[in-house]
Amino acid sequence: MPKMKTHKGTAKRFRRTGTGKIMRAKAFKSHILSKKSQKRIRNFRKEAVLAPCDVKVVSQRMGSK
Repeated sequence: MPKMKTHKGTAKRFRRTGTGKIMRAKAFKSHILSKKSQKRIRNFRKEAVLAPCDVKVVSQRMGSK
C-alpha cells in the first residue's frame, strides 16, 4: 500500500493543536469591512475549533488519523 499524501490545500488552512484538536481560521474577514464593527473584525483574528462533524474528513486529508 502506498503512503497517504497530504492534501496541501487542507494543510495550509488547518492546524492541529498539541491535544489533537483541529483549528481553523474564521470567515468574513476579507472585504466589506466598513459595515462590520471593530469588535467583530478583531474577533475574526482568533482561530476557532473545527466542528466535530468535519474532523474526520479534514484529519484524513491532513494525512493523519
